[in-house]
Amino acid sequence: MLSLRSVIRLGTLNNAAVLIAAAASFSTAAPLSDPPALIKLKSERDPERLYHLFKANAQNRLVVENRFAFEDTVSRLAGAGRFDYIEDLLEQQKGLPQARREGFIVRIIMLYGNAGMCKHAISTFYDMHLFKCRRTVKSFNAALLVLCKTRDLGAIEGFLDRVSLRFGISLDEYSFNIIIKAFCEMGLCDKACLVMAQMEKLGVKPDVITYTTLISAFYKINGWEIGNGLWNLMVKRGCLPNLTTFNIRIQYLVSGRRVWQANSLMGMMRYIGIRPDEVTYNLVIKGFCVAGYMDMAKRVYSALHDEGHKPNAKIYQTMIHYLCKAGDFDLAYTMCKDCMNKYRSLNVATIYMLLQGLKRNGKIQKVEFIITLAQNRVPPFPVQQVDAMKSILSQR
Repeated sequence: MLSLRSVIRLGTLNNAAVLIAAAASFSTAAPLSDPPALIKLKSERDPERLYHLFKANAQNRLVVENRFAFEDTVSRLAGAGRFDYIEDLLEQQKGLPQARREGFIVRIIMLYGNAGMCKHAISTFYDMHLFKCRRTVKSFNAALLVLCKTRDLGAIEGFLDRVSLRFGISLDEYSFNIIIKAFCEMGLCDKACLVMAQMEKLGVKPDVITYTTLISAFYKINGWEIGNGLWNLMVKRGCLPNLTTFNIRIQYLVSGRRVWQANSLMGMMRYIGIRPDEVTYNLVIKGFCVAGYMDMAKRVYSALHDEGHKPNAKIYQTMIHYLCKAGDFDLAYTMCKDCMNKYRSLNVATIYMLLQGLKRNGKIQKVEFIITLAQNRVPPFPVQQVDAMKSILSQR
């Protein structure tokens, strides 16, 4: 587009006049273009117009190759219950040249799965040869992941049998992890262990995700003997636990009132180079608080800061609640003030407990300051809750 400065540079009035005339004719013949299709898709809220807009741009590479545009459109159409629109759009995509790429078909399978259209997802996998698209374990895993979300054991096992017979696809560690996780979520932990055994027979080595999934599942059903055995087996085989694995075991120890062991395990994490995160700290802090070791809870809270972490809302909530129960209202006030300046979420019952404790100790100014923070918070606390806080000031 020509600027005024470029016109001046041409140096002659005649040339300028020619350019101005040309610009005028251009503006008449070609008005400013509409907003790009991606912007229009993002802003459209009506499901029917969204469907027609996407369909009109079905061969627009900027739309077709944009994963977010697909996911957002399908998600909104699914929310509106227009599964007929989703089917029409995704089936149309199978006729494009991109459908010869396995990654493109995988996206269609996952989009059908996200919309809850499992049969369409599985059919897409079975029909890949019609699009001249080669099947590999990548598309198999996508279909398996969608199918496992249904928690239909018969359908999952039937799919595994048919695929191995018809297509000869060899499962990889990701495939087995999908199956193991699905069985664990269905409460079939023993069956999940058998899958891991089969995995090893086929020469696929279980990884940290395999062990972590199984350990977590057995701890949840109080199968601590098997959970601990899997932990020992994992370490013995040279598969080091990751942050998630440690957090799961720490949670199990804390739940069993074995917080000192949990704290030692957190020390082991540091020793082998795994940095505890906010989840780790919150679990150990809560464990010490529940067990009545507030001094240890404070030490762990200080260590969190020393290692460069910032306490999240859950850690603040835990500390403030148990500090109030222990009668340490001054430290609870300091933490409450920090939390309300950083986060929106803090349990109202805990704030009441703090305010009542401060009032009993004659710390009226601190009570008033917390109430002011509650009023100024965005969004503010409900009026009824603020009024209840204010009523504490009038209590005797």
